[in-house]
Amino acid sequence: MERGYLMRSFFFGLGFSSQASVEALRKSGELVSALGTVRTTDKAERLTREGIKTVVFDGSAPGPEVAEGLRNSSHVIVSIAPDAEGDLVLRHHGADLDAAPELEWLCYYSTVGVYGDFDGAWIDETAPLVPRNMRSDLRVVAENQWRDYAQRRGVPLCILRLAGIYGPGRSGFDKLRNGTAQRIVKPGQVFNRIHVADIARVTALAAERRLAGVYNLSDDEPAPPQDVIAHAAGLIGMEAPPDLPFATAQMSAMQKSFYRDNKRVSNAAIKSALGIELLHPSYRHGLAAILESEQ
Repeated sequence: MERGYLMRSFFFGLGFSSQASVEALRKSGELVSALGTVRTTDKAERLTREGIKTVVFDGSAPGPEVAEGLRNSSHVIVSIAPDAEGDLVLRHHGADLDAAPELEWLCYYSTVGVYGDFDGAWIDETAPLVPRNMRSDLRVVAENQWRDYAQRRGVPLCILRLAGIYGPGRSGFDKLRNGTAQRIVKPGQVFNRIHVADIARVTALAAERRLAGVYNLSDDEPAPPQDVIAHAAGLIGMEAPPDLPFATAQMSAMQKSFYRDNKRVSNAAIKSALGIELLHPSYRHGLAAILESEQ
């Protein structure tokens, strides 16, 4: 990054991953200011007290303070799920993005769910998009809307397709401790995951380099979900929950929908583009790091 470069970031959706990314950008030394949105006034006030200037945007109407925040932003990261009509940010604040004279980079957090089911096979970004549920269908629509916008605006767009997100406070440890962990067994089923610290690091590096393109952000080792819970239980000296056959397990419709997709998602493209390896290449590395941070 050139000397004297100033980065002013705006995050639509200051959730788990976005807050971690703000911290990573701050540590990079290139960030001048960070601003973002949440859905409620209470959360906006709390995050502002914690040092992240936050405004309210609940997706139902334009956020009254968003336009002013966007006006001076150079990097905009979107972490808000679309609804049945498409992307909420472009619907309510597309004109405000148009009016941002110093906009240099866009990033959209999508999901590996856009690929659908590949019966456990390895895939990369060239795989066809055949989503198996409405949430992922809508993500494909939103991705295309952002591509169209970025092309029209002439600004680089980075789409990060995220695997299952975990990290401190959101891992198998927490489910084991609160009694909600289940070891649901569906033979042959695997999932990729991604530690929130890797999302944050990749976002910061991609922002600094204004990386454009579509990239999977997943770990190196897709694994059966029951193995992850068993490993987490062993690390904290708890007994692993019993096996529950998928066919008889009590799950919500949303939980069941995740098991319709079975694939191994390659992360080779993002590692090559940024010249990195992951901080937490497998769930074993990630869980060990979470446990160490707790201690």
